[in-house]
Amino acid sequence: MRYLLQITLIIFIIAFLNSCGQEKIASNQKPNVILIMADDMGFSDLGFMGSGIETPNIDKLAKNGLVFNQFYNTGRCCPTRASLLTGQYPHNTGLGWMTVSNLGHPGYTGDMNNQSITIAQVLKKEGYATYMTGKWHVVYDEFMKAEEPKNNWPLQRGFDKFFGHLEGGGGYYSPQTLTYNNKRLMPPEGFYLTTAVTDSTISFLSQHFKTKKHEPFFFYVAYYAPHRPLHALQKDVNKYRGKFMDGWDNQRQKRYEKLKELGLINPAWNLTEREKRVNAWDGLHENDKKVWDALMAAYAGQIDCMDQGVGQIISLLEQEGELDNTLIIFLSDNGGCAEGQGKKLTVNDLHLIGNKEPAQSYRINWANVSNTPFREYKHYVHEGGISTPLIAHWPKKIGTNMVNKQVGHVIDLMPTILDVAGAGYPKEFKGEAVNPIQGKSLVQSFHGDIFERGPLFFEHEANRAVIDGKWKLVSKATHESPYAGTWELYNLEKDRTETNNLIDELPEKAKEFELLWDKWASENNVYPLDARGWNEKIKADITKQADN
Repeated sequence: MRYLLQITLIIFIIAFLNSCGQEKIASNQKPNVILIMADDMGFSDLGFMGSGIETPNIDKLAKNGLVFNQFYNTGRCCPTRASLLTGQYPHNTGLGWMTVSNLGHPGYTGDMNNQSITIAQVLKKEGYATYMTGKWHVVYDEFMKAEEPKNNWPLQRGFDKFFGHLEGGGGYYSPQTLTYNNKRLMPPEGFYLTTAVTDSTISFLSQHFKTKKHEPFFFYVAYYAPHRPLHALQKDVNKYRGKFMDGWDNQRQKRYEKLKELGLINPAWNLTEREKRVNAWDGLHENDKKVWDALMAAYAGQIDCMDQGVGQIISLLEQEGELDNTLIIFLSDNGGCAEGQGKKLTVNDLHLIGNKEPAQSYRINWANVSNTPFREYKHYVHEGGISTPLIAHWPKKIGTNMVNKQVGHVIDLMPTILDVAGAGYPKEFKGEAVNPIQGKSLVQSFHGDIFERGPLFFEHEANRAVIDGKWKLVSKATHESPYAGTWELYNLEKDRTETNNLIDELPEKAKEFELLWDKWASENNVYPLDARGWNEKIKADITKQADN
């Protein structure tokens, strides 16, 4: 079994080489769609935003496409994936929390339900070939570990081919649920997940162009990078050693200035203060600075490797004459992750960072930089947890080098893609009634027609928010039942960085939004609020003082 993947990859490479010599194909009548998602990447981590991380290929998509400056995810891995795939709020799919547990309520079963259908299931009926590579993470943990049942594995959810891993966490060198179609694989020697996701993507595409060139395709590429642990190839880590020695304070300021210059943020918005649990960079010992620089170098290397893969995908589309006929969407599933992992390192450990051991994270110190200029992190529903840098690239079909101010949410991606494909959304599927789609197509905004999105709602582990127009009501959960924390009110038009809480000045506006959120929660399987996922281990990871 351990050599099955190697044999499969050899077949992939041969198929790719054969396809390179094929005559260029004519564009399909229907457009192709490639949906690329990063994991735990912060709002300002891309190179063109002043991050210092080299992402020339994703930057090219941004320069020649649209960058949405107010697009939202759900604040966490699997709820975002469930919403992205189905066009529904996560609680209506069963994934209001995580896949790790069934909490005993319809919104929190840990498994995507049969009232939800995926983009792939709809497009497959419309004549699309459907492929997926990377992280799945929308099936109950016990079902992903066992060989049966497979009802929520990718092939059973509309994909023709799948290569990747079913679990939400783990490492890059030996993922535990590595899967090809419906068969479990053992990673071979020299395996690295990000590279394998790219290689399999290129192989699937090459085979498609060779054997199904007249069919349009939908491809969901779900990279695990740059999710912790900081497993990165040494060639990519070495590229960044020493580049972050100016520290997190300077890095945040540089990003803030670049984002203003690009028009991605309003110059009137304040840069949030450095996280209180993080010491000033200038006060650190020189050896500690070297350790922190090396951790950020590994994180940068993970993103760099992913970008190299995006470049390979773009190159293949260009070779096959299909770039103009392909809508490429790029986003992140949540904000930068503040969770700690691994023991405190010393300068003697620097040469090991990026390897399988020691498993590490870049912690709250650098997550605070990743989410510049916003507050909070993955898990929360303040702007730092739910803001994603969405990019849409479609030559000759949408504008270029434009900041798109259309407000959007991951539930909008399914209706957008169905709109582009000319596909309808069914009322039932395989004899069962399905939930109505809850997102809205963003296609009209591709041409500069910005529309009022209407209210957007958030809940994860009792962190709550509603956004409507310029107003946002938000709260952080408490750690004891009934879990509901204190509300805060912000005018996002003037203060999207959430530095001026208006709750005391505008109590009537806050009450209006509280009732709006409560109505949504009552109608969308959100109640009862449940923060059991906020267990002592996670709580300790987040709330402990940073290791500096």
